[in-house]
Amino acid sequence: MNRRHLMASAAALMTALAAPAYAQDEPLKVGFIYVGPIGDGGWTYQHDQGRLAIEEEFGDRVETTYIESVPEGADAERALTQLALAGNQLIFATSFGFMDPVINVAQRFPDVKFEHATGYKTAENVATYDARFYEGRAVIGTIAGHMTESNRIGYIGSFPIPEVIQGINSSFIHARKVNPDVEMRIVWAYSWFDPAKEAEAANALLAEGVDVILQHTDSTAPLAQAEAAGAIGFGQASDMAQYKPSPRVASIIDEWSPYYIKRVQAMLDGTWESGSSWAGIGDGEVVIGEITDAVPAEVKAEAEALRDAIGSGEYHPFTGPLNKADGTVWLAEGEVATDEMLQSMDFFVEGITAQIPQ
Repeated sequence: MNRRHLMASAAALMTALAAPAYAQDEPLKVGFIYVGPIGDGGWTYQHDQGRLAIEEEFGDRVETTYIESVPEGADAERALTQLALAGNQLIFATSFGFMDPVINVAQRFPDVKFEHATGYKTAENVATYDARFYEGRAVIGTIAGHMTESNRIGYIGSFPIPEVIQGINSSFIHARKVNPDVEMRIVWAYSWFDPAKEAEAANALLAEGVDVILQHTDSTAPLAQAEAAGAIGFGQASDMAQYKPSPRVASIIDEWSPYYIKRVQAMLDGTWESGSSWAGIGDGEVVIGEITDAVPAEVKAEAEALRDAIGSGEYHPFTGPLNKADGTVWLAEGEVATDEMLQSMDFFVEGITAQIPQ
């Protein structure tokens, strides 16, 4: 063993000794705040499945609680404070707009560990975790490009943040790869979960001749509207299996359970540290749900091959040549976007004519 490895081993041992395992006289209390209701059938539902997985994994060694339908902003700060005052030692905040409230409350409770989903601000007692949703969007964009008959694909966006813009771009790039005539129409809901707004957005897209709808919002309302109009769509965040085999022809599933179990285990072991996690298909955190028989066999095979190439690291969804919407070069031939480039993405790629709201 060389000197560097000896030093690393010694440092790891000192860290372990300095952070004793959580005393199990009482269960470890783990709290969650959700932006939507646990019955939304999408984003919040899937996070709550992760919470239930913690209970199944650790039994009476943990005690979990949650507060649902928490608006982003001051209400989130109150909910986080409530969980901290209730004795929760580890708190997961599961929406982008909870970021500043997490940082503010974490400063007041330095002995509590906080985890923030999809954010980018960390502290000594704040970690972040995210999923590479854009990888899954590449796969469903491929299916969408093949299956549209009108060559018009609709996308319901929540908020114009990098995470959502990545998904729009990835979907469009891969739809265009298989169908150069594809156009993408975009409607912003300005909400993560609002079935009425999402239904209205879907209907607006359908009125423009869209026959495939993608979404980065949390309810099943767009699928219901697609079904009524004879269009197709995709499960978002969870499988949304009640709409199989059509209009829901595939899905992007956020599988948070392994991450939640890992982080709770770290608390129990006394090894929890702040950091940032960004996992994808290859890590099992982004899952492509069943591609139904409504999709032609050859399209299904192509989508699955793309999924596997992304998962193995053989292919990256943002590989040049790619230009920005204004025609300027973004990625040269064979160049791959870095995480830093993606995490600050604030533009559409060439071919998307919509404007990003400011």
